[in-house]
Amino acid sequence: MLAHHAATASPRRRPGRRAVLGALSLTAVCSLVSAAVPAAGAEGAPGGHCAGRTRVHVPGAAHQHADCLDELTTAGTVASGHTDPADFAGLTPKDLPTPSGVPGIQIDGYFPDSSTTNTNHGWNHDAQFVVRLPDHWNGGLVVSGTPGNREQYANDRAISDWVLARGYAFAATDKGNTGLAFHRDGHRPGDAIAEWNTRLTQLTRAARAAVTARYHQPPARTIATGMSNGGYLVRWQLENHPELYDGGVDWEGTLWRSDGPNLLTFLPPALRAYPAYAAGGPGAEDALKAMHRAGYPAGSEFLWPYHHQVYWDLTQRIYREEVDPGFDGATEAGTAFCASGTPGCDADYDYATRPAAVHRAVDRIALTGRIGKPLITVQGTLDVLLPISQDSDVYARMVHEAGRGALLRYYRIEDGTHTDSLVDTFPDRLRPMVPCHRSAFTALERWLTGNGRPPADHTVRRPAGADRATLLTDCRLD
Repeated sequence: MLAHHAATASPRRRPGRRAVLGALSLTAVCSLVSAAVPAAGAEGAPGGHCAGRTRVHVPGAAHQHADCLDELTTAGTVASGHTDPADFAGLTPKDLPTPSGVPGIQIDGYFPDSSTTNTNHGWNHDAQFVVRLPDHWNGGLVVSGTPGNREQYANDRAISDWVLARGYAFAATDKGNTGLAFHRDGHRPGDAIAEWNTRLTQLTRAARAAVTARYHQPPARTIATGMSNGGYLVRWQLENHPELYDGGVDWEGTLWRSDGPNLLTFLPPALRAYPAYAAGGPGAEDALKAMHRAGYPAGSEFLWPYHHQVYWDLTQRIYREEVDPGFDGATEAGTAFCASGTPGCDADYDYATRPAAVHRAVDRIALTGRIGKPLITVQGTLDVLLPISQDSDVYARMVHEAGRGALLRYYRIEDGTHTDSLVDTFPDRLRPMVPCHRSAFTALERWLTGNGRPPADHTVRRPAGADRATLLTDCRLD
């Protein structure tokens, strides 16, 4: 999910703030600072419940607080105040089961940063993180960045609950800036997104140290995973810091390429063509063809009204502002739902003709396909926020062209879309992606432990006649 929450008026970013990243050393010792996070439980005996809570620190953190919890999943953290349901609202089907029975330590805190968009805990401080350390540990660590512009608890239902129930330690970051005005962070175009990558690297190093302090041994495997913008982070990390990870699962990651395709090449055609298609009349057929040429697949038309209203316009404007703030002059992030032909309208944005500086800004955050550790990518064929032909199909080719194809498995999920909550609205047309992500994760586990290579790249067909309950829990990649 690339954009989240309603737009609000606010001052322009440039020049913005530059993030200050704390030095990370595995031997660093940081003060344990009390914070406005509810406390629960007590210190356990050595080796028991929450053992070593007072000695477990997140290196480099400016502020942190550890709690001993009887339940680390959302079955308990919603009530105890150790998560924020607003962070993960709309990301999963409403009937997704919630595991329970995972006691352990939760550490909330933040790294040094100068931006203040994240209001969780009343901290008004970015670079917030959460680290969860279950009592019954399987030896692994899962790290994640959030989808869209959400805060650090956004993956709690889709990812954290499930991996914690499997015994993994879990850590997540807010990526260093949040909300619809994320583009104000940084000095120059592209800085805000570039910080996302730095923050996940920072958290991974710190979380590995925290895990080592808690369990007296480093993690046997570290896996990066995330959806949408979080999937982009997985790709970038495995390209740029493969030494930190054993592998990753990329759930519909955003593709950034300086020569396209990227968000700014396929969203403007949709903003131009969709109104004519929706209006009907003599221009509707040509508009439909234009939508299909831009990458929005035939058969996905039932999803277009929602995405036009909620995602396409907003996503184009705020991400274009991040890399090309000069397009609309003094206006911040464009004019909502402007008609094609209006001066400075994002519906008429033409990335290919924009100045070289814009392409250099995108190049700073661009992907190359040169992954250095095993990666499994999953994306739905009915994704109309990041059309699959313009995203994961392209990234898979990039990986193969870079000579890294042996490290990739790519599964196109028939009838999957970008946001799983839409399955509740269209249960007969869509299948949830969350069980496919979990199947990909377990396939990666087997791959990393030498217990079987995942099946070759292919389209995972929707099982004929499968009911809603089956699709919510089952997605067989083979």
